[in-house]
Amino acid sequence: MADKILISAEVRTEFGKGAARRARRADQIPAVIYGHGDDPRHVVLPGHQTALAVRNPNALITLDIEGDEQMVVPKDIQRDPIKPFIVHMDLLAVRKGEKIVVDVPVEVLGEPAEGFEFMLDQPTVPVEADALNLPDSVSIDITDRDENALPDSLVLPADAELALTDLESPIVSIYEPQEQPLEDEDAEAAEGEDGAEGEEAQSGEAEGDDSE
Repeated sequence: MADKILISAEVRTEFGKGAARRARRADQIPAVIYGHGDDPRHVVLPGHQTALAVRNPNALITLDIEGDEQMVVPKDIQRDPIKPFIVHMDLLAVRKGEKIVVDVPVEVLGEPAEGFEFMLDQPTVPVEADALNLPDSVSIDITDRDENALPDSLVLPADAELALTDLESPIVSIYEPQEQPLEDEDAEAAEGEDGAEGEEAQSGEAEGDDSE
């Protein structure tokens, strides 16, 4: 279940790059709230508290916007490519009883059959669930498997549905590791033999020079 966190927000009245820089210097994050056909609402959020909240990318957050409460979930988090801070956030307004689609991490359980290895092809999958009860993750068990694990092997909470359209591509690929081709070893051996023959030839020529 997603965390429920209360954060105080302020209405954003200044816009532009200069205003955004001033907000970040004050440890605030510019954000926009949209959804339900309403006009976007521009706010600024406390930087440190918000950064902690969105460690869970699907965190359910209740914003206190100057006395007006609004539930939201993060939809897009823009981070600085160099410095460890959030540049801007898009937030989706949600209501009690509403279902939304979010990307949820996939947790792999178990190990494949002996002699096989695995690769997680889809680290996240889209899931439709109640906005107030978003899953933190979904799981897929690959214990003793010797073939790919497809989306129908995912285990979801009872009140959640997979919103994936491609049901044929594997979530987890199961494969036998390939041995290194022998051609490389043969080539190295051939090079060694050629080198030895060359040394013998040079040695023979040297001995012929001494006998003259």
